[in-house]
Amino acid sequence: MRVHHARAAKRLAVQVEPGGEFWGWAGRTLGAPARTAAGTPVWLRLVSAPADKASGKLWDGALDAQHAFGDLDGHRPALLGLYESVDDSTAYRAELSVRVDQPVLSDGPILRHDLQLPDSWWTDLAATLEKVAVADTHRVAVREQYMNRTIPEFLGTPAPAVTAWTTAHGDLHWANLTAPLRMLDWEGWGHAPEGFDAATLYAYTLLQPNIAARVRAVFPVLGSPDGLAAEATVCALLLQTVSRGDNLVLEDRLRDWSEDLRRRLP
Repeated sequence: MRVHHARAAKRLAVQVEPGGEFWGWAGRTLGAPARTAAGTPVWLRLVSAPADKASGKLWDGALDAQHAFGDLDGHRPALLGLYESVDDSTAYRAELSVRVDQPVLSDGPILRHDLQLPDSWWTDLAATLEKVAVADTHRVAVREQYMNRTIPEFLGTPAPAVTAWTTAHGDLHWANLTAPLRMLDWEGWGHAPEGFDAATLYAYTLLQPNIAARVRAVFPVLGSPDGLAAEATVCALLLQTVSRGDNLVLEDRLRDWSEDLRRRLP
């Protein structure tokens, strides 16, 4: 990965800054700060996959997002360039983006500490998600088949009907957000039940009740009939990860949420 990251930096004419490696899940991605020849700060991210799987939603997420959204009025780091190569049946894609200097709001998806975010941050988040929601795309973030299988298994009730499908970021958690607002990691965006992003952010905020209440206040779709499918989907999805040994710290609160959802479901 380091060899191919360095090769991509050369091809994209940027100089990687030392000491800033950031490795993604299972070593599948490697990102680092860099600068252009003119001194502009940028971010160079390398993603790898078996060559026969180097296509589809996750592989093309950043490029598709650039075409669909641009920089979202400054709330999304714009994609500046791409470089692709294949070596020993492994495909590599380097994505050169505008660098976001602000740190993410959490080291991991789950918010484990209090945050003091201004009202303007929440206003920007709501407005940006509204723009995302109306974007036209054939991409799919959540499939109905998944909902119909997972919600009965983990919530013990049939999946509720989806009243509206909208476009979602698809992975809206605290390690993908900064202040001032930037929304990172656009690999998985696409159609999802209305309120999916809000429900996802709420789920990852369950350890901080005050902020979780703020999420619900900012996104009134949560708690409404229109948001029921999204809430049930996210709750089931996270309980599925718990069953695999992940996000165990959320288990009790997810089970409380699932009981509330069962009471609300028809």
